[in-house]
Amino acid sequence: MAEYERHEVERRAWATSAEIRDRFPEAKTREFLRRAIANARKAGLEERTGWPFGAVIVDRDGVVVADGSNHVFANFDPTAHAEVQAIRAACASRRVISLAGCILYSSSEPCPMCLAAAYWAGVDGVVFAAWAEDAASINGFDDAYLYALFARPPASRPLPMLEALREEAVEVLKEFDAHAGA
Repeated sequence: MAEYERHEVERRAWATSAEIRDRFPEAKTREFLRRAIANARKAGLEERTGWPFGAVIVDRDGVVVADGSNHVFANFDPTAHAEVQAIRAACASRRVISLAGCILYSSSEPCPMCLAAAYWAGVDGVVFAAWAEDAASINGFDDAYLYALFARPPASRPLPMLEALREEAVEVLKEFDAHAGA
């Protein structure tokens, strides 16, 4: 089982925007973004596997680790966004759960789910082409609503959230914690 560290996302020393911008020459960055955009075209227009969003994961050496394109329609999976697909493929190919050292290139600013996945995967940074507002104004893919919902306390969100069997679930968490270091 993979080791885990408490609050790894919170404690991580993140790269700066300048470090991400300067990791590769501008021409290389544009190449990676164009590949992400090509993956968006493939998903939305050519293969019609999902909406027009694409992504690429690139390691510290400039090697493309994985491509991702939206497969929401093809997989009947609302989580099969391009960034998530790329993260899944990159982790699987490297047999890791951390993509530290990698950059996620995306055809569009990631939605809240994809941004959370990027944090959990520990990519060094995200470089995107179109802003979320572009997708919202052109296609109606409006992530602003979800970002605002997540800022609310659970009781004031439209999706009901109820707690039950807390003690039983907490016991499993404690058992895992006791055995994680073993």
